[in-house]
Amino acid sequence: MTSKQRAYLKSLASKLNPIFQVGKASLTPEVTAAIGEAFNKNELIKVAVLKNCADDPAEIAEMVAGRTHSQVVQVIGKRFILYKPDRDNPKIVLPK
Repeated sequence: MTSKQRAYLKSLASKLNPIFQVGKASLTPEVTAAIGEAFNKNELIKVAVLKNCADDPAEIAEMVAGRTHSQVVQVIGKRFILYKPDRDNPKIVLPK
């Protein structure tokens, strides 16, 4: 992913609210599965890591991205953005 594409995805994600929260139990298989399911409807997902989670948000983002075959767009503080294009009908067209 180029820096231009990453910047475009960041601009789209700025309007999004987090649809998942990672809490005290950290990254559970259920949370990972739910995020994977969300990629069936959304190509861009924002996730919040709560204050009571002891793990590093960047590490959690990398683990989720690896397990869901998505890409980490950005990690800011306790939030991160993931992108996974739809294979059949992509809604987001990335700039070249």
